[in-house]
Amino acid sequence: MSAELTQEQIQKILQGIAIPPQPQVMVDLQMEQISPNCSIKEIARLISQDVGLSGSILKTVNSPLYKHSNTITSITQAVNLLGVNSVVNLVNALSIKGALTDNDIIALGRFWDTAMDIAVTSSVIAKQIGVPNPEEAYTLGLFHNCGIPLLMSRFSHYSEVLAQAYSSKNRGVTEIENDLINTNHAVVGYYVGKSWNLPRHLCEAIHEHHQITKIFSDERANSRKKTLLAILKMAEHICGNYRLLGQQDEDFEWNRVCETILIYTGISEYEYNNLEAHVSELGLGGSDYYS
Repeated sequence: MSAELTQEQIQKILQGIAIPPQPQVMVDLQMEQISPNCSIKEIARLISQDVGLSGSILKTVNSPLYKHSNTITSITQAVNLLGVNSVVNLVNALSIKGALTDNDIIALGRFWDTAMDIAVTSSVIAKQIGVPNPEEAYTLGLFHNCGIPLLMSRFSHYSEVLAQAYSSKNRGVTEIENDLINTNHAVVGYYVGKSWNLPRHLCEAIHEHHQITKIFSDERANSRKKTLLAILKMAEHICGNYRLLGQQDEDFEWNRVCETILIYTGISEYEYNNLEAHVSELGLGGSDYYS
């Protein structure tokens, strides 16, 4: 969404959907991150004030993704190992869950488990294909569908809308959402990311993650963003996102975009199958990994 919209246009798109305010811990971390005296000790102290967030960070750093020989037991250790930028990206990604009420979270059932699964799988893929900053792939994996819980809260029939959107062999998911509710989870997610000061290319990737054909045919499109989107689409397919969210037995979106994705990344079908097998060996590719 390169063109800036007026506040009136934004309100029309969001249709009364309340964007959660940026959590204070994100504000504090972003301020510390840009400080000339930024310190690992202060980053760890800020995170440690939130027990739930601290637990999520430790759970992530001790996952198969990072392959540490010893269990990491402190936030300071985690920040030292991952680096400040990686930890701040993880906090950004995990914060959307904390911004919702307990009732919202319970109503979404296994949504959060699957979001975490896609995030970790995205990081594994990024590492396997040699992408720098795999934590960005993690952030996009966990954050890309953050508009869904907000739309679930706004529209009682939204799960049926998603099922219909994922059932089309030829039309895009967000295109059908627009027809049915005059907005979609990608554009809502974009405004969450933008209001929370996520990097611009990540906000754009959130907005465009169901517009693969259009984005990949645009030679001017940011290559970093294209790579992140390619990783995300592979992770979504491997994790069976079309089954959980779309209630479909077949991934029609992947069928439309897989050739484009594999050509762009230079991955053959054989290499992709090996990548899928590697993810499975790590116990990923299913939302029960974090249950």
